[in-house]
Amino acid sequence: MKKILITILFLTQLLTISVKAEIAYIDINLILKLSKVGTFLNTHIKNKQAGYEEKYTLIENELKNKEKKLIAQQNILNKEDFDYKVQSLTKEVQKYREDKKSSYDELNQFKIDNTKKILKILNPIITNFVEANAISIVIPKKNIIVGKKNLDITDEIIMLLDDNIKNLNF
Repeated sequence: MKKILITILFLTQLLTISVKAEIAYIDINLILKLSKVGTFLNTHIKNKQAGYEEKYTLIENELKNKEKKLIAQQNILNKEDFDYKVQSLTKEVQKYREDKKSSYDELNQFKIDNTKKILKILNPIITNFVEANAISIVIPKKNIIVGKKNLDITDEIIMLLDDNIKNLNF
């Protein structure tokens, strides 16, 4: 029994010694938020979104005013004219909703495409950093519950990314 315990302890120690490898973690979302290229992309997206919000708020207010006018004319117009105007307004509202959805879908796709571009640029930077610093494994920070701060390589990667690229061409 003692020999089995000693053998198990010896094997456990041997495995932990040979498995010790440099591990690091990285916060990709923070890189996409704080790097120069990430900030550039986020600012561009926010500006486009603000433009859309302004445009669609104006259209929405215009449609509400048309609805109020139509409701005020309900007793004055004959039934056919009123129904025709209701259908026309309904078509305008439907077109507004489709345009708004299309614009925001396009903006989301723009964000996805350009985030992919940044990640393609980022991948070789991380690979070179890992090789230069003899790191065996890099784990996303979102999968880490607790970790030493000195294992976080996010700041170094942000600096390397900023040195390589400042903005994207749209």
